[in-house]
Amino acid sequence: MAYSENSPAGKVVQGIISDLPSLVAVAVVDAGSGMSLASHSNSPALNPDTAAAYNTEVVKQKQKAMSALKLTGEKIEDILISLSNQFHLLKLTDSGNKFIYLVVNSRDTNLAIAREVLRTHVATLN
Repeated sequence: MAYSENSPAGKVVQGIISDLPSLVAVAVVDAGSGMSLASHSNSPALNPDTAAAYNTEVVKQKQKAMSALKLTGEKIEDILISLSNQFHLLKLTDSGNKFIYLVVNSRDTNLAIAREVLRTHVATLN
């Protein structure tokens, strides 16, 4: 457990763990620096703090692509990466300065429910 339950980011992580107890990992991430503000993993093989830093680059590259394509008036709401056995979801705040990184097992978790849980909890970070 890499978070304080008293911090806003820690409360979000705790809420997501309560809503999706079988998750693989979760982190609240500062999108500017890539630093994890709070994180938790149920898998010793997945370090959410390391993954947060790499996924910050995914967000930044998508923002660059949107700029190059002149997609003005658009903003990233979420990014879904589907692996053979996992879903990796990045849900950005309205301001885009933070995001929640969530990893779930694709065989055990309904994608629509996972997205709804993220939508609910990201609102508390805005």
